[in-house]
Amino acid sequence: MIVGEGVDRADGAPPAGGLGTLEHDAFLYSDASTYRAGLLSFIREGLDRDEPVLVAVPQPGLALLRAALDDAELERVRTADMSVAGRNPGRIIGSVLTAFVAEHPGTRVRIIGEPIWAGRNADEYPACAEHEALINVALGGSPAFIRCPYDVTKLEKSVLVDATRTHPIMASDDDRWTSPGYADPAAVAMLFDSPLPLAPPDADVMVVSNSTGTRTARRFVHDFGTAVGMSPHRLGDLRLATQELVINTLVHSGGQGLLSIWVAGGQVVCQVQDGGHITDPLVGRRPPAPPEIGHGLYIVHQVCDLVRIHRRSSGTTVRIHLDMR
Repeated sequence: MIVGEGVDRADGAPPAGGLGTLEHDAFLYSDASTYRAGLLSFIREGLDRDEPVLVAVPQPGLALLRAALDDAELERVRTADMSVAGRNPGRIIGSVLTAFVAEHPGTRVRIIGEPIWAGRNADEYPACAEHEALINVALGGSPAFIRCPYDVTKLEKSVLVDATRTHPIMASDDDRWTSPGYADPAAVAMLFDSPLPLAPPDADVMVVSNSTGTRTARRFVHDFGTAVGMSPHRLGDLRLATQELVINTLVHSGGQGLLSIWVAGGQVVCQVQDGGHITDPLVGRRPPAPPEIGHGLYIVHQVCDLVRIHRRSSGTTVRIHLDMR
């Protein structure tokens, strides 16, 4: 067995005399049996070491694992449906992973997180892969052992290749080995910052400026959302997210931008293009400290079902997706 950087022992125990730093595995499985066996072993090793355990996976995997744990184990294991908690991949680092680490200061934690599954669509995947790379940046110094399941029978081969680039360690059954493709995580994350498909020609468009301001932008998206049948709750999320994006344009991007909105795949899609530049890939992905910037993008990630950010030499496009209901 080959042991990668940050793994002091083959069994995944932390280095002697300390909590250790991040361990981040891609766990390859082929069916329900290998999924259950490999992840139950991971969970129970953590419980045996008195490590807090979080399992954040989508259904039906979540029900499978919960059914396999006894009552005493279930009392000690936190569970979450990743299709809800991680609906937008951009909020997983802040609202799921680092939040769990912060709950247990001075303690090594163990997390199963499955952000990529066969039901993810082509718009979501780049944000998921970017998230996987940025885990290594955001939690690199954290005492956490994170295992990310990948279904080798249902996921595209390109997705599995990407997993070798975003995870320092690969795992399968009882084996762990150094990933042959792992590379600088910030650089890998940038590879998934690809140009977004053009907005459709029938999209509604509004120029953002100091003269129009946030009130006009809120009314603009509210009227559009009402016309296409958004629920009142989602209309509120749309207004809030749009307001935060427009504020960023007015404050950080010279005061001018372009707001577009349309419907695609049963979702309302809204984007703001401006001349600003976002240099920190983690902005919006975790709660910023009070004196820091990024509060607006953090709110956007919390209320939207998907956030895509494309950085260009001439500026930035932030595109948000919200379900109708």
